Amino acid sequence: MNMNSGDPMDVGTVPAQEVVAFDVRHLSEQQLAALGVSHIAYVKPVMVNGVQGFAIHAADGTPMAVAGDREVAVAAVMQHEMLPLSVH
Repeated sequence: MNMNSGDPMDVGTVPAQEVVAFDVRHLSEQQLAALGVSHIAYVKPVMVNGVQGFAIHAADGTPMAVAGDREVAVAAVMQHEMLPLSVH
């Protein structure tokens, strides 16, 4: 997909049957919560029993793991073919 063309209809080499357009304003609360759940994980600093760590949460907020440092948390997310995003 060419994101630099400026043409919102330019889908590059993506087959037409794979292009899905939808208006997020019409999603239910459950659909919105599930958006990106299998593709995005959030990493945020936390304190666990007085020890600094980094929690990993699914896009819908479901806790998935805690790592000792941010780099390990990000690596774990990427190992599972997900996009890590930081939450402050």
